[in-house]
Amino acid sequence: MQKFYKVFLVVFIVFIAINLYALDWQTDLLSEDNLKFVFSIASAVLGLILLFVLDTWSKIGVKK
Repeated sequence: MQKFYKVFLVVFIVFIAINLYALDWQTDLLSEDNLKFVFSIASAVLGLILLFVLDTWSKIGVKK
């Protein structure tokens, strides 16, 4: 994994951790107060998936 991808991997994991900490676990997950954190977590997970797809595509194009 290239250094560029590792930086974004750390950033996305930090975003997920911060938003998991900010969730109010006593209320419903899809309540109005928690919804912004849930959307942020979902976008960070989507970013992680895209990160691994781009990393895999970059490895396919490299000839050894």
